[in-house]
Formats: sequence, C-alpha cells, structure tokens
Amino acid sequence: MIGAIGDEKLNNIIVFSVSSDKVLTFDNFEQTSSIRTGKHEIHLQKPKTEFLGPDLDTITFTMRFDVALGINPMSEIEKLRLVQRSGSPVSLVIGGKSYGENLWAIKNFRRTHKQIDNRGNVLVAEVNIELEEYM
Repeated sequence: MIGAIGDEKLNNIIVFSVSSDKVLTFDNFEQTSSIRTGKHEIHLQKPKTEFLGPDLDTITFTMRFDVALGINPMSEIEKLRLVQRSGSPVSLVIGGKSYGENLWAIKNFRRTHKQIDNRGNVLVAEVNIELEEYM
C-alpha cells in the first residue's frame, strides 16, 4: 500500500496501491502553503502590511482509474463524490504516515472520461482532486 484517502466512518476509502492485479496511484502532487495579510491604508503613503497568520494549505493531485488496471472508475468516483458531499474531513496517508498536520476537505474534484466503450461504460477516467486543510 502506497497510501490512502478517505473517511473510515463513511466506509469510503480509496487505497493507493500497486500489485499484479490492481494499480491505483496518483500523479502531479502539489501542496500550497500561504499566509494571510491585511493592508492598512495611510494617507499619501504606501499601505502598511500586517501579518494575520497562516492560511489553509491546499493539495492537488490527479488519479487515473482504468479498468485495464483492475479499477472500476465509476465506483471510485462515487466514493469521492459521497465523501465530498458529506462534508466529512478525510485523512490523507502517504507512505504509512498522515500527510499534513490536520485532516482535509475534498474542496472539489474534476473528472474526465477518457475512454468509454460501445455500451457507455467508462473504461478510463482521470480525476483532479483539490483538498483544503480542515480546521
């Protein structure tokens, strides 16, 4: 097991793994950290900047769901949709360790159906995930 994302309470966990019968990994992993500032206007001068504190971190990555790699794309997408719509915070585990200091909310995800068979079944889908730190 490479890692996992999901909510155990909802029984919706996506496990990142590579084996002879199943491959589910992620790509293009990016984490963004930023700060919050305020600006105080001063007459005839540049405004003064005030540090307000850290902002919420975000993480984005892409997952590929492919039936040829032992994955049911629509089943995995439905897991993500249910967790997102519940508003439940999720854990992100990579390499056996929780990623980040807090849990994460699935802020949004965008799916692309890359390959569909002659019966309308999705054979390959890509999902771009955006997580936001959940406080």
